[in-house]
Amino acid sequence: MRFSVRTDDRLTTVDVTDRIREAVPPEFSGTCTAFVRHTTAGLVVNEAETRLLTDVESFLSDLVPQEGWDHDRIDDNADSHLRALLLGPDVTVPVEDGDLMLGTWQSVLLVECDGPRRREVTVALTPGVDG
Repeated sequence: MRFSVRTDDRLTTVDVTDRIREAVPPEFSGTCTAFVRHTTAGLVVNEAETRLLTDVESFLSDLVPQEGWDHDRIDDNADSHLRALLLGPDVTVPVEDGDLMLGTWQSVLLVECDGPRRREVTVALTPGVDG
């Protein structure tokens, strides 16, 4: 299953947990992997609290400055690639009887590093082994 996410800012975070839940059948148990098919966005598991999301964006901006990178001579977005490199393109979550086994405050977040853009997320399910 695939779904699209539109982002409005260069660096922003979008909670995609519910979209991923929609891909999991009620009786399914195993693992669910979500993968973003881009080199300037990432997926993480963390809390979707508004102030924390702002802190994540500030943290990434402070950690990786926007200017001064060799790749900027090509398309002026090296910082976006480097931020996404730190985040990674995927998350895997255990699933039990159709339920994502996330903790109380855990959500799956798409972190946009080079927006605004339309991003595609692929969700793959791997059945558990009985026994």
